[in-house]
This record gives sequence, structure tokens and C-alpha cells, in this order.
Amino acid sequence: MRYIIAIDQSTSATKAMLFGVGADAGVSPFQLLARADKEHRQYYPQEGWVEHDAEEIYQNTVEVIRRLHSHAEQESPISNLQLSISITNQRETAVVWNRHTGRPIAKAVVWQDTRGRDLCTRLQAEGYGPLVMERAGLLIDPNFSASGVTWLLDNIPDAREAAERGDLLMGTIDTWLIWKLTNGKVHATDTTNASRTMLFNIHTMEWDDDLLRLFRIPRTMMPQVLPCDAVYGETTVEGLFPEPIKIAGVLGDSHGALVGQMCFAEGMGKVTYGTGSSVMVNIGTTPLPAPKGLVTSVAFSAMGNHYYGYEGNIYSTGATLKWLADQMKMVAHPRDMEAEARSVESSGGVYIVPAFSGLGAPWWKSDVRGAVFGLTFATTRAHFLRAALESIALQIKDLVDAMTHATGTTLKEIAADGGPTKNQLLMQLQADLLQTPVVCTEVEDASALGAAIMCGFATGLWKSFEEVNPLRKVTQVFAPGNDNHEALYAGWLRAVQQLTTNLTN
Repeated sequence: MRYIIAIDQSTSATKAMLFGVGADAGVSPFQLLARADKEHRQYYPQEGWVEHDAEEIYQNTVEVIRRLHSHAEQESPISNLQLSISITNQRETAVVWNRHTGRPIAKAVVWQDTRGRDLCTRLQAEGYGPLVMERAGLLIDPNFSASGVTWLLDNIPDAREAAERGDLLMGTIDTWLIWKLTNGKVHATDTTNASRTMLFNIHTMEWDDDLLRLFRIPRTMMPQVLPCDAVYGETTVEGLFPEPIKIAGVLGDSHGALVGQMCFAEGMGKVTYGTGSSVMVNIGTTPLPAPKGLVTSVAFSAMGNHYYGYEGNIYSTGATLKWLADQMKMVAHPRDMEAEARSVESSGGVYIVPAFSGLGAPWWKSDVRGAVFGLTFATTRAHFLRAALESIALQIKDLVDAMTHATGTTLKEIAADGGPTKNQLLMQLQADLLQTPVVCTEVEDASALGAAIMCGFATGLWKSFEEVNPLRKVTQVFAPGNDNHEALYAGWLRAVQQLTTNLTN
């Protein structure tokens, strides 16, 4: 058998999954053999700031690989395994580090962080929105990497001078992990992560000099950009493996889920339920202008072609459930929410607008904050928990409606992945609100599967999209019910309007 360790470095944790690929007697041609997970700390030093320790994330990555190595050793000597590593990662989170010392100049600026808001607001006011949208396919927003990097260069002592001397490097988390795993030999990213920085031209597929000048980021900081199905380098993972193994197959987590759900054809789409959520639809090999409130990104680059996607991103979905468990202590764990939420027939008119770091697509209001509407003396914890689940499904509906209204099409189904898909109440609510079947697949972590598929393309395991289509195994389909959810959605729109109107006033 051949083996692939897929690293899924998400906003909340680092996961590693060991996939076996082969056709040995009695062995499935492709199977998940083992997994390991390790959470990392979230830092909130100021209102609107969200940070990660890049060094901690790297050490956690090494640790989860070691755990899977130990599992593999129990099955067969590791020297006999044909093994590669692939990476999928939280996007937009930016790391800046010194190329000589290998140390970050500060904690990573997470995609949820809004410290770049003032810069983005100024650039919008100065009329640069059309330029950024035309070149990068993105709205000017602190969600994307560029403004956070600019903030670091302007506010960390001596950082800008070091950057101008060529001493500093930048990258998203994939770039940081590749650089560390190769002992600083490879500074590279893939087209999908590059397309989420506001610095990458999705037409020329290169870093854009005008955008770099706009954000005052030296080109010397930027990584090489490669297709998703490339071999990026080799690593021993700090001596864990006696001989170097390949790092092959890299893409952002939402893009990995699109690939893992086998959305290779134009018009196919998926929803990833994670810390935040992404709705992405494959639009083919032409980077079309996005509908209002959405963006155009590189969906994936493989088999010699670049595929593009319309996408909308929600900042807080799974993060809302984690907040209720970890900080509000309403439940011990997010998985405990479903039973109590089912104990009531509705949320009793309660709406949670989880704008902890602002509202993402299609509203793009980075300066609003979360709010709860409709509380009465009759409100119970069960109503509150159900409202939290509804907030996820309602935000997804916002995006799907924006896409379908703009294109004049309807989706035959929505492919769903991510931890919250285990919550059957949430999945049924989603199907009812969209009036579209929600399809869950065998591999909960579709992003990791997508990374493994790109690794297989890069190393010659598979030669075409058709070869990997059978890897998608549907486990459950949630058909839309007959319940009328129009009133629920209308109440949601009123709550969002009230929140944004109060901000304006």
C-alpha cells in the first residue's frame, strides 16, 4: 500500500489523518486508517484581535505526525511504507518571520482578526475597491491576509526596516509549515491560499506589483506559488523518518473540501461547517466577476488547469457553538447541544447574530459585534441553544440565496462536511431552510481528503478526476421537510437589519 498523512491545520486544532491507498487482498483501495488531533491556544489580546502562536502550531503538527507514525509502526515497519505528507490549512491567517532566525516577529494574525479594519476602510474610501476586486477577486476586508501583514510591519519595532532589507518572509499557515518542515529550504504556497491574500492576481496567477505597493509589502517577502498538485519539498519531520519523504498536495481548507466532495465540474458546490463556514461553487476555468457580497477565488489548480469558484465566508458558525461551551458554560461540549435544542419546537423568537468578529458575506460588516434579539422571561437555555444552531443554518442560507439569485440557478444538492455535520438537527434545519437536499459523506473531514487527493495527483497515484470520484461515499441525505421556515428567515433578516442599522445610527 501507499500511505498519505494529510495535515488539516484548522483554526482551532491541528489534525493528521493517515490514509492507505492500495488494492491488497482484503484491503479497501482507499481508507482512513488513523487520526490524531491537538488543539492550540486562541489569543484575544484586544477587542477584535485574534492571534495564534505559529511555533505552537508547528510543534503540534510534528506531534500529531509522530502519533500517526507510531500507529503505522505497529502495522508495518515505517521504512517499508511509501509515505507522503499533504497539507490543508486555515486560510488568510498570516505569519511573518525572520528568514535568518526562523522566528516569527509576532503571533500570527488570524483570519478572524479585525485590526486591519482602519487600513481597509481608508483604501475603500480612496476608491481602490474596484482594483482589488478586478485583480484579486476579493473585497477589501481585514478577513484577508494583506492588511494584517501591513499592520505587523507598521507596528512591530524595526519590522518594516527588516522587511525592506529582505530579512522577513510572510506566508499563510501552509507556507509556514512547509518552511519549517523543510528546514527553511522551501518558501512556497499554493494558488488557493495565495488567492486569499488580496495580493495575488487571479488572472495572471502571480503576485501583483500594484497590490503589493498598495499594501506596502515588499515582494521579497512573498513565497513561490505552485499548483495544488505539486511536490513542494521533502522532510524528515525533525528526524522522525530515516529518509526524507515528500510534501505533496497543498490547498486551503475550504478548497480542500470542494475537492474532497468531488466538485470537479462547473456548477457543483459544497458547504464546510467549521470554526467559520464556507460556501463554494465551482464556476469553471474562467475567473468570472462575483455576485455582490461574494468573491471569486482560485477553487483549485490541478491537472494543468486552474479552476475558479464563487465563495462566501461566514466568520462564526462552529465557533459560536464552542463559545457557548467553553466561555458561556451552557454545555460541556458542542456535541451536547442537540438533545436539549430538540426539547423545544422552536427558538421562541430568539435570534443570535454571532458577529463576534463582524459579519462576513454577504453583509461584510466588519465593525458590528454580536447580539441576541427576542429574549423574554419565557426564554430557556434550550431556546438559546436552538437559536445558536439556527444562526448557522440561517447564515448559510444568506450565501446560497445570494449565489442562486445572481446566477438564476438552483442547486440540486449541497455537499456538507465538517464536525457540525454530526448534528442531525442542524443538518435538517439546513435542508428545510434551503429546500435543498443536504448530502453528508463518509469522510467527515473532506478538507483532509481533498489534500490527500492532490497528493495522489502529485505523486502519480491517480491520473484523472474520474479515478477519484468513487472515493466520495454518501452516508446520509437530509431531505427538505414540508415545514414553512419563511417566518424564521424573515425574523433573521430583521435581526441583522436592526443590528446594522443601530451601527449606522
